[in-house]
Amino acid sequence: MTTLRIGTRASRLALVQTEKVAASLQDEGGVSVEIVHYQTSGDRIQDKPLEPHLGSSFFTKEIEIALLTDQIDVAVHSCKDLATRLPDGLEITALTCREDPRDVMVVSDKSVLEEGAVATIGTLSPRRRGFLRFSRPSLTFADLRGNVPTRVRAVEEGRIDGAVLAAAGLQRLDMSPHISQFLDPDELLPAAGQGALAIQCRNDDDITKKFVQRLDHTPTRVVVEAERACLRRLEAGCQSPVGAFGDLEGDSLRLRAGVATPHELVRAEEMVNAPWDPEILGRSVAEKLLAEIGVASLLECEWAGIAPRLLPGEESK
Repeated sequence: MTTLRIGTRASRLALVQTEKVAASLQDEGGVSVEIVHYQTSGDRIQDKPLEPHLGSSFFTKEIEIALLTDQIDVAVHSCKDLATRLPDGLEITALTCREDPRDVMVVSDKSVLEEGAVATIGTLSPRRRGFLRFSRPSLTFADLRGNVPTRVRAVEEGRIDGAVLAAAGLQRLDMSPHISQFLDPDELLPAAGQGALAIQCRNDDDITKKFVQRLDHTPTRVVVEAERACLRRLEAGCQSPVGAFGDLEGDSLRLRAGVATPHELVRAEEMVNAPWDPEILGRSVAEKLLAEIGVASLLECEWAGIAPRLLPGEESK
């Protein structure tokens, strides 16, 4: 029997996600698993925002280094945390069936959800702040870091009026009762890959890939590849005010994406019929956004918060 070493962050949510993947691998047969915990840069920096100049792989870099150096065989990530360009030698071997991709509001009082409510909402996400700034202009935003239970507790203790979190994270932690409102993608487009788990392997490790590939969910892969292709063409990352959401409707693949600029919310949408190419669709939608904004890529926009492309192990200068 093959033993697979699975690397993950040590947060409660990351462990729940990884244990789910580990159970699925064992259910398929032929493998045993060992879970290895890592503390990432994003876990260590809790007292200030994650600055773009530090690089883009805040929650994945240390785990990817371990995978590249053969300390582990498999890495499990929230797909939305992965950079759109992976380090040489690594691949997303499987994407699990996507759970709820939406964001949600967790609030201390239902009045916070009313139109025109004056309230302070906790989120560090430029995407969440950028989109909600246009749909709910009466809200103000404050920095709120920490794991999911920590952010929910800040609302419950009255330290902030509300917070925006990913629905899937709360659901995986059995914390759905804390959800006050689901935010429709028409208001707030999710992050690319939100709700899916990405399972990384070394691309030359055929033995491990054989086991992991059995967990790949084709419909999820199709839509997530389109979303990630859009971000790649935009030259956007997880600290950019960009959302992308793909969905399958019968034989059609639709991709919606948007960029919250300082002055307007720019959106684009396209639907194609099968057979489709997610990469082409993602790039096409990105081109529409860039044409509307009037730039060749978001690298030209200081407000976009684009991080330098640092490989795992590289230090920012």
